[in-house]
Amino acid sequence: MSGQDPAWKRDGVQVIPSDSLDSNTAQTPGMDRAAAINFARVGAQKLWAGTVKIHPDAKTGAHHHGHLESVIYVLKGKARMRWGESLQFVCEAGPGDFIYVPPYVPHQEINANQDEELECVLMRSDGEAVAVNLDIEPVEKPETVKWIDPTHPH
Repeated sequence: MSGQDPAWKRDGVQVIPSDSLDSNTAQTPGMDRAAAINFARVGAQKLWAGTVKIHPDAKTGAHHHGHLESVIYVLKGKARMRWGESLQFVCEAGPGDFIYVPPYVPHQEINANQDEELECVLMRSDGEAVAVNLDIEPVEKPETVKWIDPTHPH
């Protein structure tokens, strides 16, 4: 080699320390989001990853994320997911559990605890923010604090 660093050394593996997450993302009362991995921060082409802290009793409206796949890893608290054409199916996840949301699946995300914050790691299969709000009457109505961010605008 010529003594110059190969491009992969400079542009290869990157560690994003937990104290350097980017909270300069869209914020909404009731939740705190921070980006770890995206195009702007590390040049990621096909994914987004970050953290989200959702205040007690926050709920989204019915929506899907188009062609994107999503993975949610629960660190603390209890997440409730509703899905289906009328949000008729329900599951809950706690610390250490993973949630997979396939493309185009209508769903609603809920912090199932009224007095405890929900902390998660969120990963999406693209850096693109896609949320398609659906005209489905939620089984659990968004109230108190709505879970709204760039991919959950309503």
